[in-house]
Amino acid sequence: MDVPQVPGAAGGAGEVSAIDPGAEDRAERARKLFAGPIAFLKSAPALQHLPSPSVPEIAFAGRSNVGKSSLLNALTNRNGLARTSVTPGRTQELNYFDVGSPLVFRLVDMPGYGFAKAPKDIVKKWRFLVNDYLRGRQVLKRTLVLIDSRHGIKDVDREVLEMLDVAAVSYRLVLTKADKIKATELEAVQAATEAEARKHPAAHPQVIATSSEKGMGIAELRTAVLEAVES
Repeated sequence: MDVPQVPGAAGGAGEVSAIDPGAEDRAERARKLFAGPIAFLKSAPALQHLPSPSVPEIAFAGRSNVGKSSLLNALTNRNGLARTSVTPGRTQELNYFDVGSPLVFRLVDMPGYGFAKAPKDIVKKWRFLVNDYLRGRQVLKRTLVLIDSRHGIKDVDREVLEMLDVAAVSYRLVLTKADKIKATELEAVQAATEAEARKHPAAHPQVIATSSEKGMGIAELRTAVLEAVES
């Protein structure tokens, strides 16, 4: 379910809510918004370092190597944006990007999960940080959970979906690297992913298939992000 609408700050979320949320022109507004100013704001290693909750937030989650940085770069049409957040020491932090001038909303790059060889203390730190963020961030409008098209949903993904269900955070599944498999295989993976989504109370029923390299689904994802912001 969507968290309650938070009153917008001046020049921020209030402007978004004033816009007619009709789908007819949302795609064009999303295109213009993502073509405008977008900048890395900060990395937050703990909740006390989060920015002021003045505008809506859209979070990105996914297993390590799912293609999250590439998708963020494709979404924002900026080749090096996500690399700002992956310097040593930041990999286990929440990385914030401001979208729009004046500020309209923020993208939140969550640390990747499913570390095959990560020390237990690193995994524990990730779980505490993400759990606390998901449960306590009232301006979080939606989490986009990225799934590698070549592998589909794994058990580690299901653990995160259940975490989001418990936190009552609205989320949507997004397939990455869709250009890496055949069209018939992609169709089957998308159908299976949507079937999984129907099992989870907080999941959006529709799945978006994307390719950062080919641009597939990027415009649709931009529109979906703006739709969530305006909800």
